[in-house]
Amino acid sequence: MVAQRETVVLVHGLYVHGLWMRLLEYWLEEAGYHTVNYSYPTMTRTPAENAEDLHAILERLEAPTVHFLAHSMGGLVVRHLFHYYPKQRPGRVVTLGTPHQGSYAARIMQGCGLVDYFVGRGVEGGLLGDAPAWAPSHQLGSIAGTMNIGLGLLFPGMPEPADGMIAVVETQLPGMTDHICLPVSHMQMLVDPTTITQSCAFFATGRFHHPRRDGKMVD
Repeated sequence: MVAQRETVVLVHGLYVHGLWMRLLEYWLEEAGYHTVNYSYPTMTRTPAENAEDLHAILERLEAPTVHFLAHSMGGLVVRHLFHYYPKQRPGRVVTLGTPHQGSYAARIMQGCGLVDYFVGRGVEGGLLGDAPAWAPSHQLGSIAGTMNIGLGLLFPGMPEPADGMIAVVETQLPGMTDHICLPVSHMQMLVDPTTITQSCAFFATGRFHHPRRDGKMVD
């Protein structure tokens, strides 16, 4: 168990609502964390605009330690948050399937003239690889999936391995503290308990539990 005063802010991804993060939220609460589940419009506002709204929520939050657990586009929102509002409280950041290097699928849609229709203003400042650089003030751990099942199969040529929507290579970024791959798809991350096990490990230590060659887990 961790001290109840530690808070985890959950930030969902494209097309969905904070309800999609509810199981992860429940598991975090079971682990002893206080949670804030931030829900936002993913297509009608930019990641930077959503980061501004998130900042307003954080200003009203009474917690000395604030971690972030962000899925997909949510990780880009968090990057904008730290870029425009760098004086955040102590804590760590875990991103799940976030396209830190930009999204292959988004670039294909842009080339076909469809990105505005399918992603709207959510494409600005991240999905094409133009998210703000990560500041070294807080540790960031990136989790990638390797089960290639999802809408990404509609975009031939996506780099492998991938989680069905985001390629593993796209989840890496300069300045991250740790990176790990899990055998899950992009959306399966939201319902797989290993996601929370690894996230809590990073919140506590700044490192994921990596498997050894014999299959056992090490810090």
